[in-house]
Amino acid sequence: MESGPVTVLVVDDSRTKRYLLVSWLSRAGFSTLEAESGGEALARVGVDPIDLVVLDVRLPDLSGFEVCERIKTAHPAMPVIHVSAHAVDVTDRAQGLTRGADAYLAEPIEPEELIATAHAVLRYYRARQRAELLAERLTGLAATTVAVHAAPNFARLLESAAAGAARIFKGPAAVVAETFDGDCLAGIAAGPDDEGRLVPWAVDDTGVPTGSTVWVEDPTNWGLVEWPDGGQVTVAAAKLREDRAPLYVVVPTHTQMAGTPVLVQVAQAVAAAVEAQRSFDEEHRIAVTLQRSLLPRRIPEIAGLDLAVRYEPASAQTEVGGDFYELVMLDGHLLMAIGDVAGHSLHAATVMAELRHAVRAYAIEGHQPGAILHRVNELMRTLLPNELATICLLLLEPTSGHVRLASAGHLPPLLHLDGKVDFVQHSAPLLGVRANRPADLEFVLPPGSTLVFYTDGLIERRDATIDEGLAALARCAAVVDDDLDAFCQRLLVELAPSEIQDDVAVVALRRRM
Repeated sequence: MESGPVTVLVVDDSRTKRYLLVSWLSRAGFSTLEAESGGEALARVGVDPIDLVVLDVRLPDLSGFEVCERIKTAHPAMPVIHVSAHAVDVTDRAQGLTRGADAYLAEPIEPEELIATAHAVLRYYRARQRAELLAERLTGLAATTVAVHAAPNFARLLESAAAGAARIFKGPAAVVAETFDGDCLAGIAAGPDDEGRLVPWAVDDTGVPTGSTVWVEDPTNWGLVEWPDGGQVTVAAAKLREDRAPLYVVVPTHTQMAGTPVLVQVAQAVAAAVEAQRSFDEEHRIAVTLQRSLLPRRIPEIAGLDLAVRYEPASAQTEVGGDFYELVMLDGHLLMAIGDVAGHSLHAATVMAELRHAVRAYAIEGHQPGAILHRVNELMRTLLPNELATICLLLLEPTSGHVRLASAGHLPPLLHLDGKVDFVQHSAPLLGVRANRPADLEFVLPPGSTLVFYTDGLIERRDATIDEGLAALARCAAVVDDDLDAFCQRLLVELAPSEIQDDVAVVALRRRM
């Protein structure tokens, strides 16, 4: 941020005296403006680009002391020098300095004295303005650092970074980075009031060293936003690791201080947040891949039955959970199960895998649903004593539609028949606790009916009760699509939030007419 020509406002009602002051200041390289009265001076300050006011004490409308006070009230960083041929005693000088003037010159004034005084007060105020600007920008840097580290995903991180840079430097800004998948994206903000948006952008990373690098470029090379006419852009690149693509922060060059200290810190702070987001995305991808590998790889094809499944892991900013489902034919019966291990972590996902395999193993031994859950519960209490889980499972004979169902604290299945929706209630304690369990629930699934298993991620909300969530599910499932896959997808779209905070599993079974 280079200092431009200094503009001085000369305020005096004497045309001759004003001419002399303007002549001396102009020969010294200052740009000058003139005012004949206090009212005219106050009208110009804050409108015209004024760096210094040379102010006569005695004016026709207002006293110079009052004008100075009003200038300082509105513009504390505006330096004022009093000049006077009449108010020259100690009391006058003391009053002028007390009421805000930075210097007080009594006539006769020598040109050299006026110029030296002007330079002296400007040095102080320029230093003050730089310090205040730096403090303001560092405050903005702190806020931007918090925002980018709190961003829920990579896209929002870049948008927050661009908006923060635009507010810090009070102009357009762009932040360019590469995602974990290798896509190059840019967050851009047109100005300090813009919240930022995301656009694709490609950049040549060749030759950018590890660490921080700053250079000045033609804005046409970064045609992301409308840059100020006739200026250049300053680019700060931050590369934290040799095997990572650098991050770029681009702002107008005229906004920068010598050494670009804040711009470099912005680039480093955002690069650290990007690296953390990349690492989290990578870890989440691995966890989700492992989690999916522990679930059934295919849905069985069974005469007389339609089956559909939807499984959505939690959003990238949330840890994986322990939701699971099972669909497998065993000795002429369909084993259908759904469950949820308490907690959200890779550990919960591994416990989920143990329970799923235990359910399958006990089912293969020929046990009925209640006996399966009893044995799984004993296994958990022995080998996984600190874990809790819910499960609902059934065995269905496809030809007759006969169902044996048992639950362990899981949400009730939804049954749709002839446009009516009911919940199949089978209250029982969850797995992991010692308690008596009720007998299996037996019923016949009528032709044309649809049974829906689901986990709590589909209906639970922080701002709603479970009953409200169940009511929303009942309304959504009042009509079952002919395509069961489309039906499950519609349940997700209409009930699950856009940013899924918990794993969601939906399993639907329809007995054909």
